[in-house]
Order: sequence, then C-alpha cells, then structure tokens
Amino acid sequence: QVHLVESGGGLVQAGGSLRLSCVASGRTWDMDGMAWFRQAPGKERDFVARFSWGAGMGFYANSVKGRFTISGDRARNTVYLQMDSLTPEDTAVYYCATAVYVNKIGYQYDQWGQGTQVTVSS
Repeated sequence: QVHLVESGGGLVQAGGSLRLSCVASGRTWDMDGMAWFRQAPGKERDFVARFSWGAGMGFYANSVKGRFTISGDRARNTVYLQMDSLTPEDTAVYYCATAVYVNKIGYQYDQWGQGTQVTVSS
C-alpha cells in the first residue's frame, strides 16, 4: 500500500496560479511514476498529467497542456503540479495517484490521495 497526501489547493482568481504537491509513503518502490487527476462537481474523474520516473518527464491532457507543468522528485517520492493561467473550468478536486506501467496494457492508477480542492473564481 502507498499513502498519498496532497496539499496546495485553494481559492484563486482567474488567470492566477497554484502549485500542488503530493507526497507518497509506504510501498513506493513499485511506482513507475505519479499522476494527477481532477473531478469537477457532477463530472467524472479526468486525467490531468503524469510524471514518469524513468523518462523524467511529464505527459498532459490536452485541456491543460501549455498551462500546467508536472515535475517530480524521485528521492522524496513527491510530485508537483504547477498550474498557471487558471480558468473557472479548472475548478475541481485534484487527486494524486500512483502510476504503475503494465506491459501491453499501459499505465494503471490504483492508489489515491484524499484530494485537494482548487477553486478558480471569475
């Protein structure tokens, strides 16, 4: 089991920035990376970005590409999400997840943090 704790959410005006952090503890050696998802009220949980330890780089959903930057610190089992040029459409609960690559299937996300609320006012 991996325990994930997110932080950094809050209220920000449109056009502003926030930086989220997620720290993992426990059985972290099985992770190939970490990822961020978000869930707006009444909507499904959507993929936002993933950071791969091996590649040392991020992969993004089209909706955040160019505005959000994911980074990671493998030694600290920590991943960050820098969110710039925020819009009200970014309002959601943001969840951190473990990312494990399964051959011929792809990345699996099966352990989650409790989430942190991000609210962007217009």
